[in-house]
Formats: sequence, structure tokens, C-alpha cells
Amino acid sequence: MKLYGDFTKEDWKKSLNIEEKYIPETFILHGEWEHHENLLLWKNILANDQWLPEWNTVIGDHHERKVGFSNVFGGPSAAITAHLFGTLGTEKFIQTGYFGGLSHDVNYGDILIVTGAYMEDGVSQWYSPGDTMVYADHDLIEAAIGFCERKGYQYVTGSVFSTSAMYMETAEIVKDWSEDGHFGVDMETATTFAIAKYFKRRAIGLLNLSDNIINGDTFYSTTEEISQIMDETDRRIRELALYLSTLDLS
Repeated sequence: MKLYGDFTKEDWKKSLNIEEKYIPETFILHGEWEHHENLLLWKNILANDQWLPEWNTVIGDHHERKVGFSNVFGGPSAAITAHLFGTLGTEKFIQTGYFGGLSHDVNYGDILIVTGAYMEDGVSQWYSPGDTMVYADHDLIEAAIGFCERKGYQYVTGSVFSTSAMYMETAEIVKDWSEDGHFGVDMETATTFAIAKYFKRRAIGLLNLSDNIINGDTFYSTTEEISQIMDETDRRIRELALYLSTLDLS
């Protein structure tokens, strides 16, 4: 008897009826509750030779390279995509989405290039047992920094605290996370990094500040000006993620 954890690449190819040519070199996992607009956007971006293997996933060509996009929310959702395509042979995983700010050194409009993630997401421990932190790929970090500097895009680098219980955040808890040196809190990055590590793949996180919780901001206090800044930062992150998808790092 074979169960999911026993499946090989060939098992997954057969189960999904997927051809080798549709296995993406890069997978972008975007952490956000609202999926409809994101899927429409990425169906347009990856319009060439497109394949839709799941309700939340688009695979297509970008600059003659196969790229995948999945809209996910939380560690378990990210794990389904990352585990499956990690087994199939995808080489680069890029986690995008949003973070709550834990540092006074981060501002709206900054791209947080995630260097590491603290593992409180509830999934990563299965892939990297005994660890508390999991890290991004150094070459991808350097490439992301270089891109932002060439383009003049605001960025910061640092770690995030990945949690599975966003609405349990309190001022006291957030203060502790901040004092531990984390720049932000999210729900998916530790999962994606740990699965990439498990399959010996590369991973990076590129996140957008949604609510600067260290200053008391919440989703429900966002102004129109901040929303416009976030939209532009989303665009820049998409541009950066697609740039990273074109790189040969082997």
C-alpha cells in the first residue's frame, strides 16, 4: 500500500495525468484570502501554453520558462502545492503575500526579502523536525537584493515568525516576537521554506506589509493611501518574482 508520503515523482505524474513538459521550473505561492482576482491576474500573465491543474493553480510560460502560481492561505494550503511540485521536480519556490510588521525599521512600500522563518506554522515541523528556524536560499536573496537596487525599489531583509493563528495575536505576543528580532509575521513562509529544504530545492519569500501591528495598525485601519502603496508593492513583487523565475542558479 502506498500513501501520499510514499508517492514518487512517477506516482504523482500518473495521479495528476501530468506531462513532464508541464512541470514548472519555478512555483510562486501567494498567501492571501482573496483568490479570485489573483487567479484572473495570473491567468493573464501565464497565458501561453496554460494548464490549470487545480482550482487555485495556474501553470504557463514566462520568457520560455514554465512557471506555476498557486493562491494559498496558511501553511496546510501552501504545503499541498509545495509538496506536490517539490516531488515533481520544481527547483525554485517563491513565497509571496503579506506580513504584519514587527519592526520599526519597516515601512509600507518596502519589499521584505525573507531570509528565514520561525517555525510556528504547524506544518514545517513535519518536514524539518527538531528545527525552529528554516532559511531562504542565499543565491535567491542576493539576486532579489540586486534587482531591487537596480530598480530603485524599497526593500528590507530579515526573518518572519510564521504562525497558524493570526487572530490570536495580542500586543504582548507581538512585542515578544519583535524583541526576538523578527521583521514580520505571516502564515506560510516557514512551510514553503521547510518543504523546499526537504526536497533540496531553493526558496525565498517576498512579502508586502499589510498591517504594521507593532504600531497598533490592523487590516481594519488601512487608509486609501496605504492601499495604493500596497497595490504598487504587489506589482513590484510580481515583477521581482518573475525575474527570479528566469535565473539559472544551478
